[in-house]
Amino acid sequence: MIGNHFPRADRPLLIKGARTIGFAAPAGTPLDILVDREGRIAEVAASIATGDDIRVLDAGGGLLSPGWTDLHVHVWYGGTDISLRPEQCGAARGVTTMVDAGSAGEANFHGLREFIIEPARENVYAFLNLGSIGLVACNRVSELMDIRSIDFERIISTVEKNRDVIVGLKVRASHVITGGWDLTPVKLAKKLGRVLKLPLMVHVGEPPPLYDDVLGLLTGGDIVTHCFNGKAGSSILEDEDLYRLAEDAAARGIVLDVGHGGASFSFDVAKAALARGLPPRTISTDLHNRSLDGAVWDMATTMSKLLSLGMKLEEVVAAVTTAPRRAIGLQADGLLDKGRPAEFTLFDVVDADIAVKDSQGALSRLTQVFEPRQAILGAEAIAAQRYVPAQAPMAGKHACPHCGWQS
Repeated sequence: MIGNHFPRADRPLLIKGARTIGFAAPAGTPLDILVDREGRIAEVAASIATGDDIRVLDAGGGLLSPGWTDLHVHVWYGGTDISLRPEQCGAARGVTTMVDAGSAGEANFHGLREFIIEPARENVYAFLNLGSIGLVACNRVSELMDIRSIDFERIISTVEKNRDVIVGLKVRASHVITGGWDLTPVKLAKKLGRVLKLPLMVHVGEPPPLYDDVLGLLTGGDIVTHCFNGKAGSSILEDEDLYRLAEDAAARGIVLDVGHGGASFSFDVAKAALARGLPPRTISTDLHNRSLDGAVWDMATTMSKLLSLGMKLEEVVAAVTTAPRRAIGLQADGLLDKGRPAEFTLFDVVDADIAVKDSQGALSRLTQVFEPRQAILGAEAIAAQRYVPAQAPMAGKHACPHCGWQS
């Protein structure tokens, strides 16, 4: 894999006094972790002596997890009209691995790889869009107008040439994209997934096709993103039969992914699902330039929303670390073993009073938030912090009933 492509460092890095969480080892006990010049774990112990040739990162009892992984983000900057630069939502926000969710199709994937994936300091992978043009002009020019939008042979060729970074296929199952084509694109994508032995990520949105019917086509390992959307006709809160289908899908190994986005996450739906014992397997942001300063902000805030709705701390951490790694076929066990590439996020969970909104504009208040401190890639520790837009909602103020912004 191209991932873990960390540059050689001048000196080893020693992380001192970090409370680990999300690893197989017991959580909470402070540990020292020594990372060698090659970016690999050299030693893990209760205490490791420092030396003149070692750079020290004092964790001061902060929480250290496997690197945060965003399973659904859009970073084909310049290649689509919605994508962000990787640095806007990557290491500077505590995220060490990002998966671009279908920004590129077979016709332009080479650009995503050359100009974004390879130069990025983070690990960047991709779901290849079923539509040849990807999201060049997202929602203005559909990538799935008709069968001419899909080229089986070129998709297969593109995947085979880029197996190290393409981790699945992406299809948007919504009438906004496919018109009256209904389930056909999902069926074609599923067929290609079987041929290529890759999972399918499906965006569920405005029907048709029905969320119900999409779930019936998927198998274990496939991913439903926007699983807690509040859109009419595809909300599991408004349809008991659909809720049961979602429960069954999760039991069959289908990954329910948050995929917050600017239009695809509802506090009410998520809270109801969690109360009934249906958590998401993975938490992702669906960050793009129309959601960054709107409902989403960053990974830390998205994690904080799920924590506030009832997920346990350990569950939230797993949903942004080992669970998404497993979903895309990356190693998720032994991440503290000697010789493993070092990929961690150092963070705190702090008390707060912050007003946030979901994709429907509904307001909620966070009393605890994740605050990233460092993204650690190999022997490089990158300063990180939570993103707060200039026009963030203010707790206690009047909210517009239409858009959710504060007056």
